[in-house]
Amino acid sequence: MKENYKIPAQTRIGHIHLKVSNIENALTFYHDLLTFEITERMGDQAVFLSAGGYHHHIALNTWNSKDAPQASKKGVGLFHTAIVYPTRKDLAEVLKRLLEADYPLTGVADHGVSEALYMDDPDGNGVELYWDRPRDQWPKKPDGSVRMYTRNLDLQDLLAEMDK
Repeated sequence: MKENYKIPAQTRIGHIHLKVSNIENALTFYHDLLTFEITERMGDQAVFLSAGGYHHHIALNTWNSKDAPQASKKGVGLFHTAIVYPTRKDLAEVLKRLLEADYPLTGVADHGVSEALYMDDPDGNGVELYWDRPRDQWPKKPDGSVRMYTRNLDLQDLLAEMDK
């Protein structure tokens, strides 16, 4: 290994591929509620979804998981999928949709660098919906490094963003 190699700053996570127990239940969450667009469907076994016409940000399949029980909260595995929204207003819009659908949140947080909503998808996979504050607003430690925290997120204040 080269010790002086550093991962390029432009590197990003391209997509997530989830094993689900039922394609239609998963689509109710990812397509109907979160409004990701279906880009390709392979019968009742797999679906690819995106935002903005990308080939896919989320893939769902039942290849090894059809009718399986929900994901376990204990043990190794995916903690959550994090979906970043471009603006605070966009996060407020999805919060409104979740509340109108009476979809249960498992948590909400202000992390200083971001504001986040947490929930589980129909298969028990954790999902975080968030927006990043501009970098110049991120809290910093005395040495200039990022200082994240977890504080309560005021949902009424977030929803008020839609009136601006």
